[in-house]
Amino acid sequence: MARQGRTGWTLVAVGTVYVLYFLKTRLFAAGAPITNKEWFVAASMLVLIMLGTINIRMAEMRERNQKVMPLIDPNQRSRK
Repeated sequence: MARQGRTGWTLVAVGTVYVLYFLKTRLFAAGAPITNKEWFVAASMLVLIMLGTINIRMAEMRERNQKVMPLIDPNQRSRK
C-alpha cells in the first residue's frame, strides 16, 4: 500500500474512533454540558474523515493510472 493510502486510512481511523467516542460518551450519556471546544473538535474530526477519504481515493486513482501504459516515450524530453 502506498504512503498516501496509509495516510488516508490513518486519518479515517482516527477520525472515526473520536467521533464514536464523542457520540457514545458525550452526546448519548448524561453528564456535564458539551463545550464549544468539544463541538469544534467533533466537527474537525468529521472534516478529517472527509480528507482521509479523499486521500484514499486519490491513491487508488494514482495506482490505477500507473498501471496504464504511457502514450509517450518516457526517454523523450518534454517540450516545455
